[in-house]
Amino acid sequence: MPNRKVILNQEVDGLGAAGDVVEVRAGYARNLLLPRGWASAWTAGAEKHIESVRKARQAKQVADHDEAVKVKGELESTTARIDMKAGKNGRLFGAVTPALVAEALQTATGRDFDRRQVALTGHVKTPGSYNAVVRVNDEITAKIKFEVIGKA
Repeated sequence: MPNRKVILNQEVDGLGAAGDVVEVRAGYARNLLLPRGWASAWTAGAEKHIESVRKARQAKQVADHDEAVKVKGELESTTARIDMKAGKNGRLFGAVTPALVAEALQTATGRDFDRRQVALTGHVKTPGSYNAVVRVNDEITAKIKFEVIGKA
C-alpha cells in the first residue's frame, strides 16, 4: 500500500505535533486521521496552512510557558484522590484509567486535563498510593501522586 503525506491538525502520539507534515500509510490516513479531523491531506496549496499552524503553535508555547510552570508546581504539590469500589479481598472492580486520574486532578486543582495528558506507570488494580506523569505542554511534564481508596 502506498504512503500518503498528511498535515497534522493536532498532536498525535507517535507521529508528531500540529503543523507537522508526516508520511503515513494510505489506509491509516484514510480510515483514522482524516475522518477524525486529526490531519488534512497535504497539497501544494496547503503550505500556507502549515506555516500558520506552526506560527500559532510557537506563539502559544511562548505565552503558555510561564503558565505551564505554574501548573506543574500546582500538580506536584497536590495529591489527587480516586474512590473506587473494591471487593472483600481489597482488589478494585476494574482498573484506574488515565481518564479517572484526569478527572481527579480536575477536582483537586480546578483545571481541565485530558486523559491523553496522563501517563500511568503501570496497571492500577489495588488501593494505595501511585505516581503518574502529566504532560502539561510539549516541553513540561509534572510527576504527580494520587491515592486510590477502595470502598466496599
